This record gives sequence, structure tokens and C-alpha cells, in this order.
Amino acid sequence: MQKVPSISEAEWEVMKVVWAKSPCTSSQIIDVLDENKDWNPKTIKTLINRLVNKNILGFKKDGRRYLYYSLIEQSECIRAENQSFLSRVYDGAIKSMLVNFIKENDLSNEDIDDLKNILNERK
Repeated sequence: MQKVPSISEAEWEVMKVVWAKSPCTSSQIIDVLDENKDWNPKTIKTLINRLVNKNILGFKKDGRRYLYYSLIEQSECIRAENQSFLSRVYDGAIKSMLVNFIKENDLSNEDIDDLKNILNERK
């Protein structure tokens, strides 16, 4: 597994669009983000360029436009983010994290059954 560069919260928003609509132009990314973010198009283009520079986004030229696509699977980025969060917040102790999440969140009976099944499969 390759080392996944750190992605800011704003960059995550761009990546969610790219993962959902790849390949896509910067205009398409801007249109999607414009629906729920109050970001200047120039800001979004800066975020796209950062992701290209981090080798997270690739692009190909299509006439006068660029089509952007992900160089890293969404699951890889999520896995890296999970590890980073676990290390930063819980000093790598997954049990502490799970206990905290379970105690702090309302779980349905279905959620509890699913968690039990997952834990039983891991035994």
C-alpha cells in the first residue's frame, strides 16, 4: 500500500466529487461544490492544483479542457485517514476509540447486532 498524502477537509470535498463523477472538469467540480459550499471558483481550482501536486489527482488534456481523475482509491484515503485519526486522538488504541464511540452514540438494535457479528467473525 502506498503512503497516502494528508488531505485537508476542503480537499476531501473536492475528492468526493471526483470519486463520484470521475473523470470530470474543474467546471463540473465547481458546479457540484457550488450547491452546498460558498467557495470562490478560484479557491476550488487552487484545491484541485494542490491535489494534483500531491499526486492524488491526475489529469488528461481533452481539447482545451482538463479531465481530472483520482490516482488513489477512496478506500485507501479513508484507511489512511482512519489510521491518522486513531494515532492522533487515541494514541493508536482502537479499543478506546470504539468504547468512546459506542458510549457516546445512540445505536439501534440492528447496529448492535451488526457490531456483535463483526466481532464474532474476528475471533
